[in-house]
Amino acid sequence: MIFDFDGTLADTFDLIFAITNRLSVEFGYKQTKKEEIPEIEKLSPLELINQSGISLFKVPFLLRKIRTEFQKEINNVRLFSGIKDAVLELKYQGYKIGIITSNAQENVEVVLQKYDLFIFDFIASGTTLFGKHRVIKKYLKSENIQREEMVYIGDETRDIHAAKKAKIKVVAVTWGFNSREALSEYQPDALVEQPQELIEVVNKF
Repeated sequence: MIFDFDGTLADTFDLIFAITNRLSVEFGYKQTKKEEIPEIEKLSPLELINQSGISLFKVPFLLRKIRTEFQKEINNVRLFSGIKDAVLELKYQGYKIGIITSNAQENVEVVLQKYDLFIFDFIASGTTLFGKHRVIKKYLKSENIQREEMVYIGDETRDIHAAKKAKIKVVAVTWGFNSREALSEYQPDALVEQPQELIEVVNKF
């Protein structure tokens, strides 16, 4: 079981929203108003970048700065209600669990330690905005895991896209960034509304 971090395990939207707005002048893109959030939730990463007006060249530098600013306010990050129990149950049932994220590994570890959930078998961190499928494939190869044995769990359309490119199953969760409507259009193998549903869905796979 491979989890995304931001928007799947941790409720980081408000913090990242505030940070990206603060950095808008430095990186040359327009700020987002709160009333625009419902429309933003329907967008893919590329659509979001195009709408913001930021240069694609600047995106990796922006992501790096967001991770740095995120670390300064990490004590404000909390896990989604019910996700800890779901992860613990999957671990108890014998599944190997990991995290693939574009956030910094040290940020992820701080949050997991805070909530006494430092039980993941691995954490892979990197700039995965458009290359998450490569990280997934690399892990499959390094651990000699068959594609049918892996399930990716994420909250964004890019998570679904990455899993499909890596040819593994994907579960989309509706409590994160992208809306249920947007996620459905990308046709995940399953779509869940509550963390506890993950256990039933995964066991069916």
